[in-house]
Amino acid sequence: MSPLAQLLEAALFAASRPLTLEDLATLDPEAGEAETRAALAEPREAWGPEDHGVELVEIAEGWQFLTRREYAEPIERAQFALRPRRLSPAALETLAIIAYRQPVGRLEVDEIRGVDCEAVIEKLLERGLIDIVSRGEGLGRPLLYGTTPQFLEILGLKGLDQLPRLDELSVALRPPAPAAPE
Repeated sequence: MSPLAQLLEAALFAASRPLTLEDLATLDPEAGEAETRAALAEPREAWGPEDHGVELVEIAEGWQFLTRREYAEPIERAQFALRPRRLSPAALETLAIIAYRQPVGRLEVDEIRGVDCEAVIEKLLERGLIDIVSRGEGLGRPLLYGTTPQFLEILGLKGLDQLPRLDELSVALRPPAPAAPE
């Protein structure tokens, strides 16, 4: 393995979050992003599925070593994995609205949910699942919110384009049809 690939591998093992290509490119100022991207292939191949319980995956706009999916359940059962705090139904609804409508202001979220969401949005900001991405053009230039890479990481997504489409969700959330009388 090349020295650059070894450096990337070491950094990825030490990281507690996905590292972006830009993060990794800063490790060796002489290597550009193209050379860094090419060097990522070496540890990815070295940690092939036939030999290891971890893999180098592209996730949340970055790269991270993760346990292979087939081992996640036994590790969870053995309680080796950290358990994230659960989100309340209100937080899940608010997060879904922000994920699908971003950038979106609090008043629009309030209108969709039919309740004041200020406290829920504050909690999502504290947990790093959403962030202020810009200001709106309307009266008072309201703050606009969007999801963060941590949101993608928790869901195991590379990007927002991997979220289920709204038409898929409406089919999945539709109540089952009543059984036919006998």
